[in-house]
Amino acid sequence: MITSHDVARLAGVSQPTVSRALRDDPKVSEATKQRVREAALALGYSPSAIGRALSVGRSTRVGLVVTDLENQFYAHVIAPMHHELERLGHELVLITESSESGPVAEHVIGHGLCGVVLATTTVDSILPSRLHDRGVPFVYFNRTAPNVPADSVTVDPEQGIRELLADVVAKGHSRVGAIFGPRNTSTGELREQTVRAVLDEHGITLAHRDVRHGPFDFRTGHEGMHALAGRADPPTLVLCGNDVVALGALNAAAELGVAVPGDVSIAGFDDLPTSSWALVRLSTVAYDLDAMSRAAARMIVARADKPEAEPVTEVFPTRYVPRTTIGTARS
Repeated sequence: MITSHDVARLAGVSQPTVSRALRDDPKVSEATKQRVREAALALGYSPSAIGRALSVGRSTRVGLVVTDLENQFYAHVIAPMHHELERLGHELVLITESSESGPVAEHVIGHGLCGVVLATTTVDSILPSRLHDRGVPFVYFNRTAPNVPADSVTVDPEQGIRELLADVVAKGHSRVGAIFGPRNTSTGELREQTVRAVLDEHGITLAHRDVRHGPFDFRTGHEGMHALAGRADPPTLVLCGNDVVALGALNAAAELGVAVPGDVSIAGFDDLPTSSWALVRLSTVAYDLDAMSRAAARMIVARADKPEAEPVTEVFPTRYVPRTTIGTARS
């Protein structure tokens, strides 16, 4: 078993200094803190009090790891997850970081949590491996990382996308553009693959010049729409990776004087509450995000109780919600 004395030897400091550094004691220099953290990370060490809490099951704190808190999608996840965990006698701890790098893994492991919900994991993140190696239960939420099997709560986009594309094809759209999410997320990859496959069935191909990628955020949609609308023959329909991207696209269209849906139709994915506002009325693909958030809460509590059970997956279906941002294709 790795102890603080092992960390002290590797970092070249005393054992009390290790304890103070990992408590972020202001009397310890930043250089020493960094050296201790790197040594602890290299050895896979977490403070013994936390390790004891995990081993005897005393902790009732569940972490939700989010690396993109500015994305309004997660604001609609936190409340139902919190309420469900509270009903089950557990507490939600929000962990916000800019990435899931090595220091973040150390930080998460050091929280003394009974389990973790990973909401923004990329396919190349090291965090699932680190949690698995340290025996910390976790659940993928709206994401998966194929190299580390675990419980997951995901969305099947196919039915909703099929309904959406049947509608736009019936309205005469054949010049289609897309502003997809990031390529290093399972969510972005699956939505793009599904869109391309269903468009192929309708005899429509997404041209390389009509496709943009980026984070699931407002800026991606805003910049993507500026690029697509600025072309000599812009698409009549723009499919967006999620509603937040679509909101960015709608804002850019308004800035450019491009009428929606007169000049271009825009579709999203997620059906956030904002999308139904009278000023927005975004056509989108929906699923039950509230139920999905509650399911993840139940799943992580069950996993913490039975860490050796086989991984389970709960998949939520989708449906198309037509509103006013999709119209008949212009000539």
